[in-house]
Amino acid sequence: MSVAFSKEDSAETASETALPDRPISPHPNLVTATGLKALEVQCEQARKAYEAAQKIEDVNERRRQAAIPLRDLRYFGARVRTAQLIADPTSTATVAFGGTVTFKRADGRVQTYRIVGEDEADPKSGSISFVSPVARFLMNKAVGDEVGASGQKLEILSISTNSSALAEPASARPAD
Repeated sequence: MSVAFSKEDSAETASETALPDRPISPHPNLVTATGLKALEVQCEQARKAYEAAQKIEDVNERRRQAAIPLRDLRYFGARVRTAQLIADPTSTATVAFGGTVTFKRADGRVQTYRIVGEDEADPKSGSISFVSPVARFLMNKAVGDEVGASGQKLEILSISTNSSALAEPASARPAD
């Protein structure tokens, strides 16, 4: 039988299924408790998917099926190992990591976001990364402050923590 019709365990096939690592941010890997739990779950899911792929008898199919879980396992494993758990803020005096901020844009839109780690951020679900431009503008600012650059103005309307239902109104801020 010709070798052209047989499935071989070749270096060429192996290199075709090896995926490059997912890029890891140069920023500190700050996480909330929820974010750390999500990373751990994703790491476990990748491990299970990789283990399932290892049970496939055909070596080339096994490599193809294991490529994504193996890449994800490396990524999520690194993210869990480097995670720096940050406790939820206890004060609503200023915008902080893990806190929720409501602000008004210059065009009148009012938006509310929780400031979280990069892997946890999902603007459609109401969370943004602490390294995003909007979060950087808002961090360490208080209710009533106006921040922004390049014509983008944001006015902080309220700040809350996971444990606080109401934020301090602007009138509660100490006078400068």
